[in-house]
Amino acid sequence: MAIGRTRKSAGLALLTAHAGQPDVGLRAISIYGLGFIGGIGATQPVLHALLRDRAGAVQAAALDATDRLETAHMFSVTQERRAGRRVRELLGLADVIVRARAATTLEAFHGSSFAQDVVGSLARAYAREPDSYVRWHIMWTLFRAYAKRAPTETLQSGLHDQSEVVRIEAVRAFGRRGDKTAIALLQPLTADPSWRVQEQTLESIKVLQGGSLTAHWKAIPPEIHTPVPQPDRFASVQALPRAVSSAKPQKPSPNASDTATAIDPTTIALMTGPAKGPHPRVRLVTTKGDIYVELFPEWAPLTVENFLNLTASGYYDNNRWFRIVPDFVVQTGDPNGDGNGDAGYTIPAEENPIEQNSYVISMGMNYTDPPNAHAIRDSAGTQFYITLSPQLHLDRDFTVFGRVIGGTDVLGRLIESDKIIRAERIPDSQ
Repeated sequence: MAIGRTRKSAGLALLTAHAGQPDVGLRAISIYGLGFIGGIGATQPVLHALLRDRAGAVQAAALDATDRLETAHMFSVTQERRAGRRVRELLGLADVIVRARAATTLEAFHGSSFAQDVVGSLARAYAREPDSYVRWHIMWTLFRAYAKRAPTETLQSGLHDQSEVVRIEAVRAFGRRGDKTAIALLQPLTADPSWRVQEQTLESIKVLQGGSLTAHWKAIPPEIHTPVPQPDRFASVQALPRAVSSAKPQKPSPNASDTATAIDPTTIALMTGPAKGPHPRVRLVTTKGDIYVELFPEWAPLTVENFLNLTASGYYDNNRWFRIVPDFVVQTGDPNGDGNGDAGYTIPAEENPIEQNSYVISMGMNYTDPPNAHAIRDSAGTQFYITLSPQLHLDRDFTVFGRVIGGTDVLGRLIESDKIIRAERIPDSQ
């Protein structure tokens, strides 16, 4: 992982040498790292793994690496066709996670000569797919890359899907198509049982009417049915003692990072999720209720160490949620409350295979100036965000370091005048 994250070509030979090892976890991480380093030298070992390796963990790694290489236009024409064909084949594989990740990998092929064939494959896969987890990945890809090419009947079917996330992505797709006649199709979803679907529907209708997406959620429209407060299953869990210091927070030391939980992705579940064993937990006491997050030091050790240090120091106390974008993210971690503050240091990126699914916690970063604004790598410091719906396009650049395990209803009631009253660590999960 460390070699891959350097993104230096000197690591190609090292990782390529391990890409064929008998150990599944070693192969998976090597292929994943090759995707980070990229370049033409990474295309052959990644393509070989994509085409021939049958281990789920390696397939997930190869799909991620394929996404990165295709986005960077590293494949030759022949390699691109072989890769695209194989990814479409994986839409029909038995493993749910592989099917889902194959669907989102196809987003990267939107500029290929066979993009319309990809649309057909996605539409057929959606029609036959029994699993909602895979269906929302398919619909996300159609929204993100093929909204104007996707069959209208496929998107219409998505509006009535049992999964609220599928409905969200279908609504997004209609908003991106720019066809005002779709407003009539979307209007019934303004009364959807899901507050997230309601928010996205109002946003898409606004865009179709010539408006812009909401950049700052300062008040919740009266037509949004905010989620009812849910019982707090961690309310009785006592916070761990902390020593609040007036000293300025310090950049975390790699030597202090928690490495007790090891990465050993011998299965696809371990390659794309948390490792087995205990994980640190933090309670964010907000003006609207408590939010609980579980952290993943095995995938982002320095990021987690930084977050726990800031929590223990009281840095996050009284921080305002300065950026709330409906159906996108809630963001905080700036004592100034305007998105421009930090603790005066930055930490390295620790990209990993955890998806930017709904309700994950990730580090915010600085951006370059428009018109070609993009995230500046290694610029994270103290600001973090929690996703409100899948934002898989952020997987390529941003560091996921945990997930929300309680208080998702609180997220639906936050506005930008709300604050974190106190951030505190509670005992680790078991």
